[in-house]
Amino acid sequence: MRKVVFAFNFTADGYCSHTDMTPDDEMLKYFTGVLRHGSVLLYGRTTYQLMVPYWPDIARSQSETEAENEFARVFDSLDIVVFSTALKDTERTKTRIVRANVAEEVLALKQQPGKDILVGSLSIASQLSERGLIDEYHFVVHPVVAGKGPRLFETVKLQEKLPLDFTGSDRFHSGAVALHYRKHT
Repeated sequence: MRKVVFAFNFTADGYCSHTDMTPDDEMLKYFTGVLRHGSVLLYGRTTYQLMVPYWPDIARSQSETEAENEFARVFDSLDIVVFSTALKDTERTKTRIVRANVAEEVLALKQQPGKDILVGSLSIASQLSERGLIDEYHFVVHPVVAGKGPRLFETVKLQEKLPLDFTGSDRFHSGAVALHYRKHT
């Protein structure tokens, strides 16, 4: 059965604002590696609109650094499922809009063949964590204190704690640390 993997950037004080963390080539290579293990990305509308058309445009133009171009190519090769009631359509052919229950859609995806199901949205990750549907977490903690921004579980409150098993870590020259966990079994 396919795994559901949540990988995301956080500041040292637990915020997730894209404006407070700038990924360098080393970080992009890390996330490219995460993407290579997946075949579908799950996003909410807001995160989707941050990522698309930006990365698909770079995949076509190959106009950035080698690491950015490679991330863009891998990103653009994946199917994307966007959970949204507001988004009407997308220009990207490999994107599907879903208005149904997030958990039901993920349970159906897990039964299909393919690589990992990647979660790249705080709201979707919060909903799936609440239901115990995320198998692995990759928390990349950056050496910055933001003092503001969105947080995981801001819109959903866990009913009970979620124990995780530590599986490893990666350190980056920037001072960021990727912490890897899997759902406790």
